[in-house]
Amino acid sequence: MSDLKPIEIVRALDKYIIGQDKAKKSVSIALRNRWRRRQVGEELRDEIAPKNIILIGPTGVGKTEIARRLARLADSPFFKVEASKFTEVGYVGRDVESMIRDLTQLTVNELRRAEADAVKEKAQKIAEERILDLLLPKTLEPKTIKSEEETLDDSGNTVSEADKNSTREKLRIMLLKGKLDERYVDLDVSDKSMPVVEIFSSAGMEEMGVNMKDMLGNLLPKNTKRRKVKVPEAMEMVAQEEAQGLIDMDKVVKKAIEKVEQSGIIFLDEIDKVASKAGGQGPDVSREGVQRDLLPIVEGCAVTTKYGPVKTDHILFIASGAFHACKPSDLIPELQGRFPIRVGLDSLGAKEFVRILVEPKNALILQYTELLATEDIEIVFKENAISEIARVAEDVNNRTENIGARRLHTLMECLLEDILFKAPDLENKHVVIDKKYVDDKFSDIRKDEDLSRFIL
Repeated sequence: MSDLKPIEIVRALDKYIIGQDKAKKSVSIALRNRWRRRQVGEELRDEIAPKNIILIGPTGVGKTEIARRLARLADSPFFKVEASKFTEVGYVGRDVESMIRDLTQLTVNELRRAEADAVKEKAQKIAEERILDLLLPKTLEPKTIKSEEETLDDSGNTVSEADKNSTREKLRIMLLKGKLDERYVDLDVSDKSMPVVEIFSSAGMEEMGVNMKDMLGNLLPKNTKRRKVKVPEAMEMVAQEEAQGLIDMDKVVKKAIEKVEQSGIIFLDEIDKVASKAGGQGPDVSREGVQRDLLPIVEGCAVTTKYGPVKTDHILFIASGAFHACKPSDLIPELQGRFPIRVGLDSLGAKEFVRILVEPKNALILQYTELLATEDIEIVFKENAISEIARVAEDVNNRTENIGARRLHTLMECLLEDILFKAPDLENKHVVIDKKYVDDKFSDIRKDEDLSRFIL
């Protein structure tokens, strides 16, 4: 669990997200409150519930990026899901509990990979011994034992343990130096193919197929098939198999469930799509049903997963939506009460677009500069060119649909299309992008509004 101060969290988010200071402040407080809760005495710790957040703003202003970066910063299990994908109980579709199951599965997989990395060296040593066993011809059973150190083979020749060990060590050196990479070995691998069973069922049963596969896999005998593979591939396959055997899955599952329960973050996108105005008919009734199904998850309950029950009482929920056609007050009152913090995110203008192009650690200008550097092309963006790109982005957003910073991706691809296409064959390895270049590229598109809507 991260023990960063709120001001340090905001500084870390500033490296990737421009502006939106109010939203950064709110999420940093929510993250710090988790650390504070863990310092509180046990008798009160479980009583302190997370303060869930609703981020309100148009698309492309950084709602999802704030939540994703926050989760990485805190090393928290993170899962993003669109609220519009859910259906209420009784209808075919995804059930709201599936997001907890998905978050748990992702966390188990991540911790399993971490454990596999931890035992990688040990698994590699075991794999090395197994491959040497395959490479060395099996010693024939001795007919007569002369001493503890010598045996007789069928031809009556003496084979000492020292000779066998010497041969094995020579093979080991050759194996480690890669001199046996072209040799093939016969390897027995488990055959994981199973008959596919499709299940058509109502919501909440998406794990049935997995559970049946696990159950049948334990009942049916494990089939193996022999494959002829090269030594490096065999080493990798055996090492992976050994690593899985060295992992204590009970420990992994226990740690994963604890991590989900104490520090999980779920990002509920498009929450406004399930909001319904009072007196709605038809599909609005289903939307309200989704909200009522979400309520116990957000409020705190135990969700059954294939790894055991997972409590949602202390999972942080961050919801987001544009709320163009409705307001947060159109959500059912019970759900509104479970999202006490509401933050409005600002629309982005030319000033923010200039900063987005150059300031973040993953800035678009930097991305294209590094991409073209792989072709030995040095591309330089003048300040007036960056300002013009930002101005065009703001202008197109105002005249067409406002998609925020995502407009910059479209503009940059359109601007650099010819250079990216001809890059391998360009003789001039130094390219300068100035205001005139930007104007020439966008002049025809900006004059024709219909074309602008189609291309930009």
